[in-house]
Amino acid sequence: MSEQDTAVTALLEFLDAAEAGIASAKRLIAEAKGVTEEPKSWNPTQIKWNQAEGSRGVYERSEDTNSPNFRLLVKELTQHEGRLSSNGYFYWLFSNGSTVGRKKR
Repeated sequence: MSEQDTAVTALLEFLDAAEAGIASAKRLIAEAKGVTEEPKSWNPTQIKWNQAEGSRGVYERSEDTNSPNFRLLVKELTQHEGRLSSNGYFYWLFSNGSTVGRKKR
């Protein structure tokens, strides 16, 4: 791996951590102020996940298009520019629009 690749990977890891920290801070502030988020309409335990490995390590992925929960998750990801954090996981939508990845935070 070149120095530039290492720097880009490190920057992406830092930005992922910053994003998770911001999401957590927003949640804590909302809870302290008594503001509650809208309940999630999708349940990740009702989606079939398969273990995979990418350039940043092990993650889970799904292409469970027959699941209503999966379709609702894809819809929400689309509304959030293809990325979101929920219940200790970071979710992202692959560029094909029909594959979702998730990784524990």
